[in-house]
Amino acid sequence: MHLKRWLTGIIALPILICIIGPICPRWLFYVVLFAAAIVSLMEYYNITSPDLPKAVRFSSYILSLGLFLAVHQRQVLLEQVVVLLFVFVPMIYFMFTRPTTSEQSTADLGKAAIGPIYTAIPLSMILHIDRYYPDTGYGWIFFLLVVIFANDTGALYCGKFFGKHKLYLAISPNKTWEGAIGGAACSLIAATWFLRITGFQIINWKIIALVVVLSITGQIGDLVESMLKRNHGIKDSGSLLPGHGGMLDRIDGLLFAIPVLFAYIQFSV
Repeated sequence: MHLKRWLTGIIALPILICIIGPICPRWLFYVVLFAAAIVSLMEYYNITSPDLPKAVRFSSYILSLGLFLAVHQRQVLLEQVVVLLFVFVPMIYFMFTRPTTSEQSTADLGKAAIGPIYTAIPLSMILHIDRYYPDTGYGWIFFLLVVIFANDTGALYCGKFFGKHKLYLAISPNKTWEGAIGGAACSLIAATWFLRITGFQIINWKIIALVVVLSITGQIGDLVESMLKRNHGIKDSGSLLPGHGGMLDRIDGLLFAIPVLFAYIQFSV
């Protein structure tokens, strides 16, 4: 598994750098970002509600596209309308198709609405950062990926070699406090290295605090996805990425960390 994990990373990393950076056209990055959102949303539905009506699923995919287009065109008011429709469209559908007193309909409605909010909205924030900050946007995106990927890798191997104290046994038996601390430490080291090499931002207490918070939220995101899979008896969200699992397995921590970076940029930059 570890060999496949590293091979996938080695192959994907230069492609990812090329797509995110200023070398490739921006539209290619936006298409890849949207594709990641849709694949993650599909995996989420397959985990939580495989019997969800196709019409509801398809409406979420179309609305996710609408959200990305609204962000791309900087239509802030339209973005809010799309977010409301993530909830309203399934409500209307179930009202007409399941007019019975069934608690299952409410459960399915909740799962349908949570899906795009969980996957599409955070990834659309990445698009927002890139569109509204054309000179520094891709720098922030690289910074975020360095922090989260270093966190994931550090947590995995520090937990493997030094882990003794379980972090949250009921949700993820393999995760340990040593892994969590090691992941945060690796995030700090990787972020410091990245900033010193690129000179993208000055290293100060705010950046250090940001890295720590990103690391913590990233690990929370990992635990949340573990909870979803454990609730439904599933090991991986998919098999798209050898050694990693599905798309959602790869970006679960990223989804929780993105809003933190988004808020930091909005209020501090």
